[in-house]
Amino acid sequence: MADTISRFPTLSHWGAYTAVVQGGRLAGCEPFAHDQAPSPLIHAMPDLVHSPLRVARPSVRASWLRHRGAPELRGVEGYVEVEWDMALRLVHEELQRVRAEHGPAAIFGGSYGWSSAGRLHHARTLTHRFLYAGGGCVDQAGNYSWGAAQFLLPHIIGTYAPVTGRVTDWNSVVGNTRLLIAFGGIALRNTQITSGGAGDHPTPGWLARARAAGMRTVIVSPSRGDAPEALDAEWVPIRPNTDAALMLGMAHTLLSEGLHDADFVARCCNGFETYADYVLGRAGGQARTPEWAEGVCGVPAATIRRLAREAAGCRTLLTCAWSLQRSHRGEQPYWGSVALAALLGQIGLPGGGFAFGHGSMNGAGNPRPDLPAPEMRAGRNPAGVSIPVARMADMLLHPGQPYEFNGRGGVYPDIRLVYWAGGNPFHHHQDLNRLARAWTRPETIIVHEPWWTPTARRADIVLPATTTLERNDVGGSSRDRYILAMRQALAPVGHSRNDFDIYRELAAMAGFEQVYTEGRDEMAWIRHIYEQMRPAWEAQQLTLPDFDAFWERGHVALPEPPRDFVLFEQFRADPQAHPLKTASGKLELYSEALAGFGYADCPPHPAWLPPAEWLGAEAAREWPLHLVTCQPAGRLHSQLDQSNAAREAEIAGREPVRMHPADAAARGIGQGDVVRLYNERGACLGGADLDEGVARGVVVMATGAWFDPRDASLERHGNPNVLTRDEGTSRLAQGCSALSALVQAEKWAGGPEPVRVFEPPALARLAG
Repeated sequence: MADTISRFPTLSHWGAYTAVVQGGRLAGCEPFAHDQAPSPLIHAMPDLVHSPLRVARPSVRASWLRHRGAPELRGVEGYVEVEWDMALRLVHEELQRVRAEHGPAAIFGGSYGWSSAGRLHHARTLTHRFLYAGGGCVDQAGNYSWGAAQFLLPHIIGTYAPVTGRVTDWNSVVGNTRLLIAFGGIALRNTQITSGGAGDHPTPGWLARARAAGMRTVIVSPSRGDAPEALDAEWVPIRPNTDAALMLGMAHTLLSEGLHDADFVARCCNGFETYADYVLGRAGGQARTPEWAEGVCGVPAATIRRLAREAAGCRTLLTCAWSLQRSHRGEQPYWGSVALAALLGQIGLPGGGFAFGHGSMNGAGNPRPDLPAPEMRAGRNPAGVSIPVARMADMLLHPGQPYEFNGRGGVYPDIRLVYWAGGNPFHHHQDLNRLARAWTRPETIIVHEPWWTPTARRADIVLPATTTLERNDVGGSSRDRYILAMRQALAPVGHSRNDFDIYRELAAMAGFEQVYTEGRDEMAWIRHIYEQMRPAWEAQQLTLPDFDAFWERGHVALPEPPRDFVLFEQFRADPQAHPLKTASGKLELYSEALAGFGYADCPPHPAWLPPAEWLGAEAAREWPLHLVTCQPAGRLHSQLDQSNAAREAEIAGREPVRMHPADAAARGIGQGDVVRLYNERGACLGGADLDEGVARGVVVMATGAWFDPRDASLERHGNPNVLTRDEGTSRLAQGCSALSALVQAEKWAGGPEPVRVFEPPALARLAG
């Protein structure tokens, strides 16, 4: 009956919820009962599932269907809807042709993005599993979120696990930390999100308990909004990209005043003397005094000295947001924070030391047993080829060009076919005009997508994919205590199919279906993924419930861990018995490995290296505002941007641009005006939002507005990645450096520029 209401447990990256279905449509979403602070983003799901932007049928770009041509028309011309049999045949034939003529290194399995919280239907994993089973492809190494840290930290501390959230847990912080210095802030908007989904959002509660227990917080950021008001934190405004200089100024105070822990440094650190010589200027260089640091970062020398002394005088935790290392030379503030924490001597003590990611994602420091989360494995890539994730445009534009990465050399492959499922490179990547030029180079681009996103509009073949509510799955995060069932709530919309079945059919056409599926269908795989966790549970003398009982109930809760987790506690107690996995077995304040690489852009000790674009650069004379791009509060990256929730946050129908009232007044800009941000790479429009909590000389704009260029000269909707710099952080990590971008702003004086990205492309049906 149409009035019948049914409920289905499910999961998204922004939280677990119950899907309420009536008359075959999603009528609402009810938060998971065990969630302390449910994200309001769950209520955007009906807009998404029933969006007029759903891809209804397999679609092929008109010129590609006629003669496999006109790549310059990607994103411009319309599509021809075809039947599934024809679409799959076209995809199969292209894959076979490119493999036969050019080999697996001509296929880019570039899917990157959060896609589904479910572990079976995780689009990136399934794309790689399919392409690997068929002979391999070019993969990506690292990620945009914390790619610089991923390749730096193993050299420095022996692992990158802390940047994933495996840091001293909140129980230890509440009980022991008296000063939290948060470089980059603790933005609660980001704690709505966990890769793999979450049953609970505990960060606001943990912060409240820590404050009640006596913890004082200092936020070092260009934006006061990066600290929740309830925290009553001290705000230290700083010039963007200069945190490494501030850390060096604090280190100088500790060393020159004898406040550092000499015993800890001697026992647990390698290369102290070389690092100290650099900080103190003993080798004939510049002493990194607080006065020197003030000239770089704009923080008063007296404040720098005070912070250093206060940190040395109580149990202090230093934490860095992921955003710090998404800048040119972004390795340096992360290494600098480790070195500063080492001088304080509190690494391995309850509530002390360093951490990463508080306020960057839900789950950092969440108390959780060390047990695996549900996982679907992609397998081994027989092609054995990958590029640094943020160097995608370089690869497409410059095949055959050599590059350096983490101590080795590589050569960019010649990509003829891009296969993409999950994620939106026309959100994630930098300098989108450059990416648009690069996107015309491959012969064929294939995309799986539920909606007509900016990436789908730039594909040659678009295969309509289901959403999470139109299939069964299992989810859970390594930083959350819940494993969640995701029961299918709706029939597939239109002619959409799930990624697993699309790839199964293509694998069957190519003769490797058994290798791809291992003889399992959807439910058999979900059961298998769940059961793969059982040995680890049993090893810790825990009982994982029977799968059928789990599926019926909808979730399993992991027990509370038996004791607090303190990062590097065993190492501190006995560095000989519990060495780190670094070259020296200790914390590296000087790295022989990095010295051997000979990278001038990533020296062998923490340093201040001016980024190519910052407010102290010569370029600031022409482009006097530093653009800080952040994650949005009303969506996940570009996901949900087509929902009403995202629309309500816009100003003048565009992404807000936060700026100090004085900077706005100097340019004749008022609250709510349409603003043009521009530099030599491009221009975008936004809506002015005047905010005294933004440092002078800084503009703040969230990423994720769907890319809507009128042409290469103007993006109409407010996607700031038309302005960001597409250059690696250094030759070590080759990470994303999007937060090193200078711009100018002006009140828009042009005519009306309507946003067109939420209008479906022109569609025709294949005759006959």
